[in-house]
Amino acid sequence: MPAPTTSDNDARLTRILKRVRRIELLTRGMVKEMLGGQYHSRFKGQGIEFDDFREYQPGDDVRFIDWNVTARMNDPFVRKYVEERELSVMLCVDVSGSGDYGSQDDSKRERAAEIAAVFAFSAVQNQDKVGLTLFSSEVEQYLPARKGAPHALRVLRDILNNEPKQHGTDLKPALDLALNRIAHRALVILVSDFITTDSSWEKSLRAVAAKHDVVAAQIMDPREIELPNAGRVCLEDPETGEQILVNTSHPAVREQFAARVAERQMALEHLLRRCGVERIAIRTDQDYVPALKAYFRTRKRRRRG
Repeated sequence: MPAPTTSDNDARLTRILKRVRRIELLTRGMVKEMLGGQYHSRFKGQGIEFDDFREYQPGDDVRFIDWNVTARMNDPFVRKYVEERELSVMLCVDVSGSGDYGSQDDSKRERAAEIAAVFAFSAVQNQDKVGLTLFSSEVEQYLPARKGAPHALRVLRDILNNEPKQHGTDLKPALDLALNRIAHRALVILVSDFITTDSSWEKSLRAVAAKHDVVAAQIMDPREIELPNAGRVCLEDPETGEQILVNTSHPAVREQFAARVAERQMALEHLLRRCGVERIAIRTDQDYVPALKAYFRTRKRRRRG
């Protein structure tokens, strides 16, 4: 597949921005209300930081009494906290070779950019910061979190325009960067097809999930889930270049392919569950709005329960 030109990337960017704006209109503010409001509500009760001490007043919660200061001052003092209203959103987007594949109108990279755009503009509407980490088998680019629509637009452009030095997939470097670079609790969105035989990144994911709120948005192409009955075809691994001739007209071949995909998918879902990370399934041949709405409705019900 030839590398996209600057004009191609500009056209992709324009198309994606039109979709994001159309989605906002069609869903009556879904981006702002569902994503924006709900990702903020997850941090309720956790987004506070120490501000100062003050003398105890009748009615104060006795749990906030600081006994060390009280002993020194011979009068009861309580710890005063302020709410951290600002939230950072870190988008960790997979730009490995497999992301350039697409049997539909969009490649997986384009759909990943669109999902990232929804979260990025949600952050903008809520006056939050958004940052970006692009990764393959290494960190390809890191953009610290900042506010504003121009920065969100740069995030989207960088996802589409980045030409990775490596073609393989390894989530560990990106997760380690998120763990070390993001000081305060944040919302970390992992956008990837998660097609990798290496599970050594589980320990890093577990550590990031213990510190931050992590969501895995898995981008899938239908041809990677089910082989069509198309006779003999040459399949190529976009990350290794390995090619194999497959007779897709044989039912046993298609069944074996589907079984391996299901096995890999089950292993991924178990890994995410062990780490306390929830998954949003995004397909390139389907509208992703229902998947996002269902995810946030589920989160909202769990919080109320």
